[in-house]
Amino acid sequence: MARELFYRHGLHTVGVELIAETAQTNKMTLYRHFKSKDELVVAYVRELAAEGDAVWVRLAETYPDDPEKRLAAWVDYVEEVLTSRFERGCALANAAVELQPGHPARAVIEDYKGRKRDQLVALFEASRYRNPETLADEVFLLFEGARISIQCGGRGPALRAVQMLRDLLASAARDGL
Repeated sequence: MARELFYRHGLHTVGVELIAETAQTNKMTLYRHFKSKDELVVAYVRELAAEGDAVWVRLAETYPDDPEKRLAAWVDYVEEVLTSRFERGCALANAAVELQPGHPARAVIEDYKGRKRDQLVALFEASRYRNPETLADEVFLLFEGARISIQCGGRGPALRAVQMLRDLLASAARDGL
């Protein structure tokens, strides 16, 4: 319940009373599970980060010995995300914008985004790209930027991002190819 409310309306505009009402409970019950709204926000971003991490685990399990197929599957995943009619931008980025720098949920978000970039670097290294760090930064920014574009109402540029991503990967220098 809180997850959908936070994603649709933002962290600041959604109060504990609305969360309790939507969950058909009361604030007292909610506070038994979460000592504060901040604690609930941390749980929310942890759940989102865990789902993002699960994508990488699923790709590694599905294609353990084939980084090329893993990369192609990740690009397909990106396309699925960006073309979903339910996409309103990255929920973690949306949350980060609303949180103060010292908020504990920010650390969860920053750690996750760092792991995501590291996963890209590892995947590009395994796929023998010459500059995996630079390529990871470019791909990371392209995907993140496309999601921000969607959030701001610009679905057109975001829909072109997948072809841009494929073109970038096709033109990037690789060893042994």
